[in-house]
Amino acid sequence: MINTKTDTLTKASPRGGLEGLRDKIFKSVLFIAACLIILLTAGIIYGLVSKSIGAFSEFGILNFITSTEWDSRNDEYGALPFIAGTMLTSILALLFCIPFSLSVALFNGEYFRNKKISTIVSSVVDLLAGIPSIVYGLWGFYTLRPILIDMGVSDQGFGVLLSSIVLAIMIIPYASSLSTEFIAMVPNDLKEGAYSLGATRLEVITSVNLPVAGSGIFAAYVLAFGRALGETMAVTMLIGNTNNIPTSLADTGNSMASIIANQFGEASGLKLSSLMAIGLLLFLITAGINFVAKYIMKMFTSPTPSKWRGVGKATMTKRLLLNKE
Repeated sequence: MINTKTDTLTKASPRGGLEGLRDKIFKSVLFIAACLIILLTAGIIYGLVSKSIGAFSEFGILNFITSTEWDSRNDEYGALPFIAGTMLTSILALLFCIPFSLSVALFNGEYFRNKKISTIVSSVVDLLAGIPSIVYGLWGFYTLRPILIDMGVSDQGFGVLLSSIVLAIMIIPYASSLSTEFIAMVPNDLKEGAYSLGATRLEVITSVNLPVAGSGIFAAYVLAFGRALGETMAVTMLIGNTNNIPTSLADTGNSMASIIANQFGEASGLKLSSLMAIGLLLFLITAGINFVAKYIMKMFTSPTPSKWRGVGKATMTKRLLLNKE
């Protein structure tokens, strides 16, 4: 009877037909927008692949990736120095980033959660995320570089160390924000079980928060690493722009993004194809890293791993007690 009245009201509504038409139009617009995004991505991939075929055909994919040559006069090109420079600066940046970003995440997600000071710190972190990379580059060039020169790191101050430090500061907001969310999502029952045992705040963090939220935190750092790989302007200004494989922190080098930024404007023919091939490799690397991170985040959307699911306070307390012993 209720269903009959509902159907009658729906049919009797004078705006039913118009609202239905609007809904269909809106749905169609959303569908078209989604398709355009897919087509845009496909177009980017097609453009990179089609422009890279010349370099891959000339040198071979494996030889192009492993070659250290970059000689415009003899048309000899290889991507290894730039892959090495990209990976080295990004890995170092991630290592520099971890202690600071994890500290901020624990500060906001555990120690001062929902406090005014946490809001202030979060706002400052968000501000760091919004600073243009050119500003970071200028700050590194005119502030950090003279300090490294005075310390005797290198004569010019440019190099892997300088670019990695600035890059680490740039990715701290990405790592800390996601890590904070996962730490804040740790179930209170688990923490209360630890506190009932008499555990300190530090013991709760090391025995509960980090193990439970560890997978999500790991995914956050994978995403931050992917962000570091694609950074262009700041690294271009600070890495030194030499086509060699860095062997120390003081060495100069080039990243995949910086070599493209530096030489794209004057490139043509095989050199242009080689730069496009480097762009394709960078695209594949960052896409792969992002897919891995999103897969991890999907598997652990709830920061509670399977071994803790369904575990009550008493069981959690016993496990924590065993860990402490």
